Amino acid sequence: MTTPKDCLNYINGQWLPARSKATLESRNPADWRQLVATFPRSEAADVDAAVEAARKAYSTWRLVPAPARADFIYRVGELLLERKEELAQLMSREMGKAIAEARGDVQEGIDCALYYAGEGRRLFGQTTTSEMPNKFAMTVRMPIGVCALITPWNFPLAIPCWKALPALVCGNTVILKPAGDTPACATLLVQIFHDAGLSKGVINLVHGFGSEVGKALVEHPGIDLVSFTGSSETGAEIGATCGRTHKRVCLELGGKNAQIVMEDGDLELALEGAVWGAFGTTGQRCTATSRLILHRDIKDKFTAMLLERTAKLRLGAGIDPNTDLGPLVNVAQLQRVSGYLEVAHVEGSKVLIGGKIANDGDLKHGFFFQPTILDNVTPNMSIAREEIFGPVVSLIKVNSFEEAIKVVNDTPYGLSSSVYTRDVNRAFQAMRDIEAGITYINGPTIGAEVHLPFGGVKQTGNGHREAGSAALDVFTEWKSVYVDFSGRLQRAQIDNH
Repeated sequence: MTTPKDCLNYINGQWLPARSKATLESRNPADWRQLVATFPRSEAADVDAAVEAARKAYSTWRLVPAPARADFIYRVGELLLERKEELAQLMSREMGKAIAEARGDVQEGIDCALYYAGEGRRLFGQTTTSEMPNKFAMTVRMPIGVCALITPWNFPLAIPCWKALPALVCGNTVILKPAGDTPACATLLVQIFHDAGLSKGVINLVHGFGSEVGKALVEHPGIDLVSFTGSSETGAEIGATCGRTHKRVCLELGGKNAQIVMEDGDLELALEGAVWGAFGTTGQRCTATSRLILHRDIKDKFTAMLLERTAKLRLGAGIDPNTDLGPLVNVAQLQRVSGYLEVAHVEGSKVLIGGKIANDGDLKHGFFFQPTILDNVTPNMSIAREEIFGPVVSLIKVNSFEEAIKVVNDTPYGLSSSVYTRDVNRAFQAMRDIEAGITYINGPTIGAEVHLPFGGVKQTGNGHREAGSAALDVFTEWKSVYVDFSGRLQRAQIDNH
């Protein structure tokens, strides 16, 4: 058993307890008896201190040349690589993710660092023509200010990196408010930023409840931008507050993602994608495959294949390399998933496998739920429309490709989607007609890469994208610059017409 970690806030380059001295606990979801870390229960006063530090640091950090800022980001990537296994082991203990996936989570942070270090020498604007003689026109990117980054527990390293790295390379300062289920992961990540040599106040860390710390950040007049990943319900509240206070806001919210399998698809390949998409990270991904839309000609065969494969999946502690599915992150999430199975029963769907809390043997002290397949599901059911965020997938039968597209789109969300077909015409129709920010052809709904935009439509977000060069549009403002070297007043739209 590893010695529990004593986590602290990181404000203005110092590790500090909450001003109230109050603390909270982070426990291993695979065995709740194991204490992973204690961390501060911060309040508005701690947020005030972090904002003050970030505002002061912004006045100098924004003037550091972007390639020099990128040098710090590159160093973060090097340190993440050096400490990859340590981070992965901690992540697996703290939030339950299977160790191979935890290593992938850290690798995503490394990839982000290398990508955004490169952007420090790009951050391109545009030069363009002017309608007036002897006049020059261009656009440049400007930092926004102090950014509040509110991140979830399911990707406790990758998502903070998605947000913090582009924010910093663009010249902003940041305050990270991590999820209460993964404070130790956030603490080790910020330690790495500290070790990379960032100046005091450029990055700050404040632990605590979302209802206390998160709310204080969103409402604080010293915050210029809020970037939030989480539920659509909370995102709507944050968006409303930021609208009233004229803050920039980036929301990455829920999903109800679907994989279509057509009668001409490669069923073995589609099976691999369905199992990985539905049960990877125990279904706790915003891009998880929650619906399998199956053509009637292959539904029975594919269902039998899926049942056989699912029955072989192994539940256990994420730290065990033989584990396929780790635990759900906490007891509330376990109760949520279990509650949806009761809803499924009432709505008339059929449990083909799983459907119960797993609490026998070594699993009895953890938050485990059996991988579950539901049949006889129709598109109007709650389980086909609401985000469950657990190892539960619903099977929906369709009679045609056109019906499959209609079912995919029949949800309030629009994050990720997938189609298995050998028909190139269908593939391009799916790319055009599916209402989602991400579409995979012959691949699962999970597996985004850091250099492409990430985000969705409808209730999945507010139109912004994370990752890739699109994230630069979140963390910068465009400025148009005109240089008139004519030596006289020139009136656009007047003197040239």
